[in-house]
Amino acid sequence: MHIMEGYLPPLHAAAWMVAAAPFVVAGVRRIRRVVDDHPETRLLLATSGAFAFVLSALKIPSVTGSCSHPTGVGLGAVLFGPNAMAVLGTIVLLFQALLLAHGGLTTLGANVFSMAVVGPWVAYGVWRLAAGLGRSLAVFLAAALGNLATYCTTSVQLALAFPDPATGFGGSLVKFLSIFAVTQVPLAVVEGILTVVVVNLLVQYSRDELSALAFGTKALGAK
Repeated sequence: MHIMEGYLPPLHAAAWMVAAAPFVVAGVRRIRRVVDDHPETRLLLATSGAFAFVLSALKIPSVTGSCSHPTGVGLGAVLFGPNAMAVLGTIVLLFQALLLAHGGLTTLGANVFSMAVVGPWVAYGVWRLAAGLGRSLAVFLAAALGNLATYCTTSVQLALAFPDPATGFGGSLVKFLSIFAVTQVPLAVVEGILTVVVVNLLVQYSRDELSALAFGTKALGAK
């Protein structure tokens, strides 16, 4: 998912930076409000960011020759909402670009938009829609589909930047989706399972903190 430094044309890189910026600004306000109202949730906030950092830093070679990895954004989206995850994801991607050469500064906006904006919003939407199915299944679907949405968005970004000479955007999109999205399915499943495990542990040991968040007391009692 991490588009490497200098890979996108400058105009595309700038456009994605502009597109991601409002979500990050909204996320700063959301985090400030949560921390002011519920300072006891700071550790959960840090845990959500650390979870995304560790999972998205993994580089697993795929059968198509690219590298795939989980994203870890589902946990923060479920606990704090998608806006907060935009900020956490931006911090994660910035540190990875600077310290791990994973991603880049010129492509930061595009990577933020796919992993820290689209992924969390899809995860949060799925979480809300699937809440009636039980906590574990809803969390699994949210994390897994948020992961897949990130890679589908990256495929769109790359297809827009590099349309196929013969078939244009559509042909390029099919090729990028076959490289990223299809090979991402097993990792999305694994990420969904890991996120369920972490949420169940948090429910067991951090019930009071979770009750203070939008996660809600109803979800705490549902398996």
